[in-house]
Amino acid sequence: MTLSSSNTHISVEAGIPGPRAMALIARDHRVYAPCMGRVYPFVMERGIGCEVWDVDGNRYLDFNAGIAVVSAGHAHPRIVRAIQDQAARFIHMAATDFYNEPMITLGEKLVTTMPRAYDWQVFLANSGTEAVEAAIKLARYATGRQGIIAFFGGFHGRSYGALSLTASKPVQRRGYFPLVPGTFHAFYANPYRPPFDVDPSRVAEACLAYIEDTLFRTVAPPRDIAAIVVEPIQGEGGYVVPAPGFLCGLRQLCDRYGIVLILDEVQSGVGRTGTMWAFEQECPANAAGACVACGRAQPIGCVPDILATAKGLGGGVPIGAIVARKELTAVWEPGSHGNTFGGNALACAAANEVLDLVQHELAANAARVGAYLMQGLRDLQQRYDVIGDVRGRGLMIGIELVKDRETREPARALAQCVMEEAFRRGLLILTCGASTIRLCPPLVLTEAQVDEGLTIFEAALRACL
Repeated sequence: MTLSSSNTHISVEAGIPGPRAMALIARDHRVYAPCMGRVYPFVMERGIGCEVWDVDGNRYLDFNAGIAVVSAGHAHPRIVRAIQDQAARFIHMAATDFYNEPMITLGEKLVTTMPRAYDWQVFLANSGTEAVEAAIKLARYATGRQGIIAFFGGFHGRSYGALSLTASKPVQRRGYFPLVPGTFHAFYANPYRPPFDVDPSRVAEACLAYIEDTLFRTVAPPRDIAAIVVEPIQGEGGYVVPAPGFLCGLRQLCDRYGIVLILDEVQSGVGRTGTMWAFEQECPANAAGACVACGRAQPIGCVPDILATAKGLGGGVPIGAIVARKELTAVWEPGSHGNTFGGNALACAAANEVLDLVQHELAANAARVGAYLMQGLRDLQQRYDVIGDVRGRGLMIGIELVKDRETREPARALAQCVMEEAFRRGLLILTCGASTIRLCPPLVLTEAQVDEGLTIFEAALRACL
């Protein structure tokens, strides 16, 4: 695999993966359980920004960022320096029992990212799954209720509480029953694939009505429901942006019945959509300054009661967190929840740098370069009928491939082929949903790298048709 002099195209060579990669993969298969299910044989050696190299020296453009984790790119000098400096001082001191300044600083920064009309407090964890677990526990603890409502297509993690909410792929739940009781699922307001075959203009209304008119009146009485858990943009479910008014309607529903609204921003948060949090782009204002969906004056987004974050927060270092309204956390008595590694100094040092970078430059870059990437993809959509939908915000973009635009039948085999062919040509992408290619590159992506990525993506698509 060689880079041309223009630095905009990677040519295909035989023998990908190379011999060192193949040898390492063979060693891996002997010692690691197969449950993780790797998607193609990329073996990383190093990376910088949006570029990575495998152990055989092949260079790739990274459009998945470790599944939206390496938010500031690979080996960002500020994050590397922060980790090195902190490691030289101390690496860990259990935050369940003691205090440290990097952890306190991170809590202060996370609180300032939330709407100032409310008081917020933070709990730190090690992953998105743990953040979701903490959010569930807090909602149940604070309300005294047990029921949780999540959504078909949603992904919230692999541990038993989070898995009970997850409804993305059957393989993720198969063989693990019984799951946590008191969990229910509703329909996500997917405007491209509307539940109940309703008109897309009514999909939000229909999905909200299902919760209130069916779930609440049959199997999930609202006075027993502690929380509704939802992704502002569904990740594993297909990078689905919900229909306008859906999240706003959930907020109203929760207010009406005293239910906690938990927004899972594990994949969509920390600048990925062009703002710090995806919820900030909900409740769009009309000319009079009121939300176009609910009419509320001076909208500040669909504000959650609890927000769960992880992935991009640490820039590659494992960390998760919830940010919750203080009236909820105030009743969470000492000892009622905790963990050993939450508040780890290395993770907090990295996260502090990430938040500064996102607030001062990376969220704006995601919005600007994301719009450029979106336009390029929509140009491709005009030329290829198999591209049924292009959607997303910032640098969280989904390309749904279909067999027929009229029937919208998912093109699963095509999506798999495009992913694998892109890898062979030097572009790292992943699939999600039924047949969606997801693009979640580092937030340092440039327009020149977009051009290179689009060239490779189109070549891979053509090769698979």
